[in-house]
Amino acid sequence: MSGKQIGYVRVSSVDQNTERQLDGVDLDRVFEDKASGAKSENRKALQECLQYLRDGDVLHVHSIDRLARNLLELQKLVGDLVARGVVVRFHKEGMTFSGENDPMQTLMLQMLGAFAEFERAMIRERQREGIEAAKRAGKHLGRPAALTDQQIEEARARRAQGEPATQLAAAFGVSRASMYAYLKEVA
Repeated sequence: MSGKQIGYVRVSSVDQNTERQLDGVDLDRVFEDKASGAKSENRKALQECLQYLRDGDVLHVHSIDRLARNLLELQKLVGDLVARGVVVRFHKEGMTFSGENDPMQTLMLQMLGAFAEFERAMIRERQREGIEAAKRAGKHLGRPAALTDQQIEEARARRAQGEPATQLAAAFGVSRASMYAYLKEVA
């Protein structure tokens, strides 16, 4: 009896879509993450997929960097799966790992995994540089304030008169946690 054809797809953010990944591959089940690939333990669907896979199953992944963004994690994931009798197939790279010892394929996995790790490091570096440049230019980073200074002062005055923070949050249209943060900012 042959195993199931299982797909794992991942994009880094919720506004991206996974439609192009594994398009045209006949799969019994697909696990999908919309999360950064930095750490596999932070990807819920990947963890579910790893628990679901059984001996004889084939795990289809669009490309190596969809499974892992650092070499050690990539090698561990592929090694653990193959040891459990799961075949791992990377479609973009045209590579399949089934437990057969192929030194050339292992080298290619390591090289491509190292490139994925390098690419992730470069993205983080560019992001840090962009943040620093924006700070030097005096640009505001992050989410805009939900309340104006005047609204904050009014909320603090009303709180001082005994109005509950929950009621204030509703009145100003912010969450209770945000209201507590605004009330706490008094120096």
